[in-house]
Amino acid sequence: MPLSDIQIRGLKPSVGPKKYSDGGGLHLLVPPHGSKLWRLAYRYDGKQKTLPLGIYPAVTLADARQRREAAKRLLATGIDPSQQSKVDKANRRTANANTFGSVADEFLAKVEREGKAEATITKKRWLVSLARTDIGSRPIRDIGANEILTTLRKVEAVGNYETARRMRATISQVFRYGIATSVVDTDPTFGLKGALTAPVVTHRAALTDPQLFGGLLRAIWEYPGMSETRMALQLMALLYPRPGELRQAEWKEFDLDKGIWTIPASRTKMRREHRKPLSSTSLSILRELAHLTGKGRLVLPSVQSSLRPLSENTLNTALRRLGFSKDEATSHGFRATASTLLNESGKWLPDAIEAELGHMGADEVRRAYHRATYWDERVRMADWWAAEIELMRSGS
Repeated sequence: MPLSDIQIRGLKPSVGPKKYSDGGGLHLLVPPHGSKLWRLAYRYDGKQKTLPLGIYPAVTLADARQRREAAKRLLATGIDPSQQSKVDKANRRTANANTFGSVADEFLAKVEREGKAEATITKKRWLVSLARTDIGSRPIRDIGANEILTTLRKVEAVGNYETARRMRATISQVFRYGIATSVVDTDPTFGLKGALTAPVVTHRAALTDPQLFGGLLRAIWEYPGMSETRMALQLMALLYPRPGELRQAEWKEFDLDKGIWTIPASRTKMRREHRKPLSSTSLSILRELAHLTGKGRLVLPSVQSSLRPLSENTLNTALRRLGFSKDEATSHGFRATASTLLNESGKWLPDAIEAELGHMGADEVRRAYHRATYWDERVRMADWWAAEIELMRSGS
């Protein structure tokens, strides 16, 4: 006869364990210590077996009956419920071990093995750390879009819209790594792009008027501070690399006889080697600089230590010292100035300018085309730009 809740609540422990049947193999075992344990007796592969289904009242009578029916469905398909229960427990242990934090650590270790720039790795670690407080200890399979959005909203709440955007992208990278390693099935961040506040794009300060830029050039060439800082700013104007590419440059990268600077892939934003032609003006500055720092490894060492490169703050501080505010000129702004004026001249193919700036082409073929076909044009462009700088500096 089936059990009832009233009957179960009234059951008392006796000297020995007693079974109370509910039918279909389901029964309640009441041992002497007083617990009420649900059990399912069944046969599998000709053997009598017992499956624990939980403890009453945490598992109610209705719950126990549902678990009995689920076990019978497994038996009908040839699956042993006890074995399936072990598999489910193992999967839960694995899921609990694969937290967002542990998967993120594996992802960051992979980024390091791939030889990404230290600045890139540091930024990703910082963005992951912002998410760890809320979701770091959570099983990654259990994390949903709403939970991630709550974390991102905290960053947005203090006005850091760009940080929230980059944080979402980094969390997405962790989930996609988890998909690739089979610890999670989906990336819940996919639908969150439209939920975040779009940051206002602010371009780095750059002077793109030839007359105004000429004023900046005259100030740089007459810079009263350290010679290394003056020459660093001159090379930024002539070569317009990314500031970090020049600040961390080593003498072994320069072939002054052939007039080529080869920036290694480890220091370029696009993670590929980038060659730049050197004009006669650039070569003259580099040879002068070699008399000051040529015996060391770095072209532009720090004042504090010859083992550390010149800081970007040094360059920007020098621009402030020359009377140009952060809204007028920055070390990175030389790239925008060169790009604008080279394009406006109409003398050079846009793709050659993009290749000189070290921007990524649309595909591998396009990038190879940039490196080979546009080299001669880039050599001529480097000489023309150096002459143009002289003209702007003179006020012509």
